[in-house]
Amino acid sequence: MLPDDLRAALDQALARHSPQELARSVARLTERYRGSATGATSAPGAPGAPGAPGAPGEAAHIRGQADVAAYAAYRMPATYEAAALAMRHAAARVPWFAPVSQLDAGGGTGAAIWAAGATWPSLRQVTVIERDPQIIDLGRRLARTAQAPGVRGTAWRQAAVGSGLDRPRADLATMSYALGEFAERDRADVVRWLARDAAMVLVVEPGTPAGYATIAAAREVLLAEGLSVVAPCPHDRACPIEPGRDWCHFSVRLPRTSLHRQVKAGTLSFEDEKFAYVAATARPAPASAADRVLRHPQKRKGVVSLRLCTDAGGIRDVLVSKRQGELYRRARDVGWGDAWAATGEAAGEATREAASEATREVASEAAGEVDRPAADPG
Repeated sequence: MLPDDLRAALDQALARHSPQELARSVARLTERYRGSATGATSAPGAPGAPGAPGAPGEAAHIRGQADVAAYAAYRMPATYEAAALAMRHAAARVPWFAPVSQLDAGGGTGAAIWAAGATWPSLRQVTVIERDPQIIDLGRRLARTAQAPGVRGTAWRQAAVGSGLDRPRADLATMSYALGEFAERDRADVVRWLARDAAMVLVVEPGTPAGYATIAAAREVLLAEGLSVVAPCPHDRACPIEPGRDWCHFSVRLPRTSLHRQVKAGTLSFEDEKFAYVAATARPAPASAADRVLRHPQKRKGVVSLRLCTDAGGIRDVLVSKRQGELYRRARDVGWGDAWAATGEAAGEATREAASEATREVASEAAGEVDRPAADPG
């Protein structure tokens, strides 16, 4: 959920426009972006098209103040929630990390700086690089209302992100939903530029196969540059997911206000934002890490099934039975994307017990007794 100060500032900015005007702008932005992505409006690599240097996706198609407000209403809540969850996972792995400075590249209206300010109150010097002056204007107005000193004092710089651009040194370097908009041949250089002198780098992309591929490639670049992955992966080895068969992504649920529903032409009171990310630090991560839950835990009567990425660099499925007591209670509470820290002996015992339990119950289990999770997007 957006922090109160950001929600109030965003509501005030949106109040300048009617819901109908914002909804029309969202529809136009979506159409322009889809058109350019398929080549109907502009060729790949053209200014403002996906693949152009510094192009921030939908933001590249903004043509007025109503478009800016609509873009913020449409994307800022989801971008904030995805970045905030990724940051919390990274912070949990390296509790010693207390950044003072942040660079947010291709930062749009500043969702990632708000998320960072909520995660690391130590931040004091924040810089956003964004190419669109209208987006900068709204981002600056929103940031001035922030309770966090670092967010409130953010320096906004109008420029197109690129490997040749001079940049301030920063403890935390972030890029959210922007790396995939560069031409594939340029992304590695952008990641190296982002990581230069940074203590932590965090990159977030859409939770699609293409977004995961962008993150996987960025992860390889960061490892080659000598950084250590701290989240979501519990290891620095090659990703165990076979390309083309699956992809690593996560989900966060956020509430929709009535205005949000109008702007997005949606009826549900919530939406699920799917995202992929990688966080890496210049300082070596702790030697051991908890496994990461890769899918919605599958819950049946007395049994929970977890798919895990392990610190050994592999993927395994673990079954936890009700007979496991505290371990079972933890499995019932763990969520997609959370860390799972069970000892190998306990996990092995849980799997054996649960497999036996599931075998005994499968014949008598009625459809109405199944505790079904939300649909797994895998």
